[in-house]
Amino acid sequence: MIEFFQPYYTYFLAVHIVFVISWMAGLFYILSLFIYHTEANEKPEPEKGILKQQFIKMEATLWKIIAAPAMVITVLAGVSMLTLNPALLQLDWMLVKLGFVVGLLIYHFVCQNIVKQLKNDQFKLSSFQLRLWRELATIFMIAIVFIVILKNALNWIYGLIGIMGVALVIMIAVKLYKNYRLKK
Repeated sequence: MIEFFQPYYTYFLAVHIVFVISWMAGLFYILSLFIYHTEANEKPEPEKGILKQQFIKMEATLWKIIAAPAMVITVLAGVSMLTLNPALLQLDWMLVKLGFVVGLLIYHFVCQNIVKQLKNDQFKLSSFQLRLWRELATIFMIAIVFIVILKNALNWIYGLIGIMGVALVIMIAVKLYKNYRLKK
């Protein structure tokens, strides 16, 4: 670790954690807005038009003020920590974590594209498909947290099986919720 900046490492870590939480909150909420926005298409006019315009405004605000800035600060704080402690890049668990982070960044930019598509009334996924898409962020979050906390103690095979198990449970829960909603 660079000695001069060593006392600041924990500050970067704190900033990183705070903005990871903000970023994940933004991703989870934006997907809920996407779902409600998509479901607004099933409403009669003028309700449909009013709701869609409100969701477009909410999505843009959430994206520009919370999700995108939180992602940028999360990445900058993470890069700062890696710069201060480059030995982290030699640890297997960090490389696996960074792989999941790259996946989460791709997820983020796909969501950014969905914001634009919904604004232009070009998006065609159903609310059910969006519910499944929302759970992918949950899987990324769980994987990253477990990797960071367990580090070398994590048995990669059991960890992979566990993540796939969580994904299966989430998908079943989404399907059950869909069936419950259809019965109402």
